[in-house]
Amino acid sequence: MSDTELIGRLGVWEGYSVTRAQRFEASQDGGRARVWIDLAPIAGRRMTCDGCGRRAADVHDVSERVVRDLPLFDAETFLRVPRRRVVCPRCGPRLERLPWLHRYARVTRRLAESVVRLCQQLPIKHVAAFYGLGWDAVKDLDKASLLERLGPPDLDDLELLAMDEFAIQKGHRYATVIIEPTRKRVLWVGRGRDRSCVKTFFELLGPERCARIRAVAMDMHTSFIFEVKAHCPNAEIVFDLFHVVAKYGREVIDRVRVDEANRLRRDKPARKIIKGSRWLLLRNRENVTRREDRVRLSELLHANRAIAKAYLMRDELKHLWTYRTTGWADRGWADWYRRAVRSRIEPLATFAKRLAVYAHGIVAHARWPLHTSLLEGINNKIKVIKRMAYGLRDDAYFFLKIRSAFPGTPG
Repeated sequence: MSDTELIGRLGVWEGYSVTRAQRFEASQDGGRARVWIDLAPIAGRRMTCDGCGRRAADVHDVSERVVRDLPLFDAETFLRVPRRRVVCPRCGPRLERLPWLHRYARVTRRLAESVVRLCQQLPIKHVAAFYGLGWDAVKDLDKASLLERLGPPDLDDLELLAMDEFAIQKGHRYATVIIEPTRKRVLWVGRGRDRSCVKTFFELLGPERCARIRAVAMDMHTSFIFEVKAHCPNAEIVFDLFHVVAKYGREVIDRVRVDEANRLRRDKPARKIIKGSRWLLLRNRENVTRREDRVRLSELLHANRAIAKAYLMRDELKHLWTYRTTGWADRGWADWYRRAVRSRIEPLATFAKRLAVYAHGIVAHARWPLHTSLLEGINNKIKVIKRMAYGLRDDAYFFLKIRSAFPGTPG
């Protein structure tokens, strides 16, 4: 068996035979070894129209196309393919359908599939370098595969939603992600976090499906609240524990710590201890695991009444999300609010008064125990996807990668 016959059998380019194969060794300047393979159509083979799939007997014209295939051992592989246009009785002149090559592709199906598989594990830059392809070529192959595999999101039979924002670029550039929390499925991603961005999703959902939404978990972002109220008349808003507690840390614990440090400016040792305790106070008590940190926290809380009060009121605020009946949640909120306002700690009282506007969304958690902690996990995965992309050149592709990473659990 000759080399060309062997390569033809290994390559399996259906409908074509190998007429010549040449190998060019790697150049000294770092260029890779290459194999060029000339293909020719097999005489008498049945031809099929790539449009309608009907059989075609005549060839309209032939043009040569250079196509990349999987590397042959250590060499980049290039095919010279005579690409035929057939005379279809229904479609007219159309390309011949080939099972191993897409209509206008410059790479074989198997090379495209191999690129897509690697893109699930490696950054585009590395995949492009591995195959000797351009960054954009690799991205386009992966994007086309994602579009074909994912299709439009299924927005039927939705009753619960969760929505959050994440940073996509420096300079306060954000995107919004909306998921189905019960199935952990990303439904939609859009650039921005204002009302016009969120409105796009609800317009896609449509009035009938919006009316079926019963609860939406979110942070206290005004644009999210307004759009849910405007489009989902039967939905309750549920505010997420993580975002409320994070806001409490910034506006109460941080402010009280700074105020106390300023009050003790003449007591330099005490002031230094308070100023250096920021992350210790912002951490959850169960996350303070080192013995020396637990001792420092205990001494700080015993030594400073205002800081201790603010710290303990945060734990009691978190407790509001543990109620499972709205009656107890209402009473819990009223008790916490009364003590916060009467605490004589100005940042705490101010925060409580501002939070009162959103109390309905805290109490609603007793009826709808939703949270966006899942979204926090999704946001962490999004950061990994962003790093693997080495920059965001195509929003649609980036958002497809996010949807692909969270297809949802069967339900």
